[in-house]
Amino acid sequence: MAEREEMARVFGTAAATYEAGRPDYPREAVEWMLQPARTADRAPRVADVGAGTGKLTRVAADLGAEIVAVDPDAQMLETFRLHVPGVPTFVGSAEELPLPDCSLDAVIVGQAWHWVQPDAASAEIARVLRPGGVLGLIWNIRDEHIAWVKRLTEVMSLSNAERMLAEGAPPVSAPFAAGEHRTWHWSRPMTRDTLFAMAHSRSYVLTATPEERDRIDLELGRLCDDIGAVGEATVDLPYATEAFRFVRP
Repeated sequence: MAEREEMARVFGTAAATYEAGRPDYPREAVEWMLQPARTADRAPRVADVGAGTGKLTRVAADLGAEIVAVDPDAQMLETFRLHVPGVPTFVGSAEELPLPDCSLDAVIVGQAWHWVQPDAASAEIARVLRPGGVLGLIWNIRDEHIAWVKRLTEVMSLSNAERMLAEGAPPVSAPFAAGEHRTWHWSRPMTRDTLFAMAHSRSYVLTATPEERDRIDLELGRLCDDIGAVGEATVDLPYATEAFRFVRP
């Protein structure tokens, strides 16, 4: 558990790289996650937990949510505030939320549930949700049906998220029961620089030895040459966005 917590906090050391390299979330996927949380008389009250640099927060805010951001890494929240000014931020985690009981319509977690302790996080999120509130989990996963994308993963190694989702739905505990799942397919134009930023924002690379990082950079450079990602030229990186929603009884 201590190692997992330490890994989850390495992203703040490369927050600007994370912002440049990681994709945004499809608006329709976030809208689907929030749909059970909407009421007729007001905007949904939402917490983005593991908010990072605010990529998921921005979409939810654009959809009209009244939102706060929670992240365990104070460095990450500094970058968050540069990109999403005016949104309240709190240092905290899915297992320990600095928020009142029954105060939220939704908790959303982007690219981060694989870092949490599911039993403790599920119970804590249920505490801050009103009955009928929703827990939304979302990941952008590269679509490895394309040969060069599979090669990209081989260069960078599988992430913890990719390993978890390969085994099925993310583990969520009581009081949440079985949830719903949907997938969206799309692509993101990437330059050589953004491909490198994406790779350098991953926990495996951030914690790798200098020798391993050199190996990754060398092989990634060769891959970019082979697919024509040279200079400002772009290639389309296909993604599958996997979204899950669970309603609090």
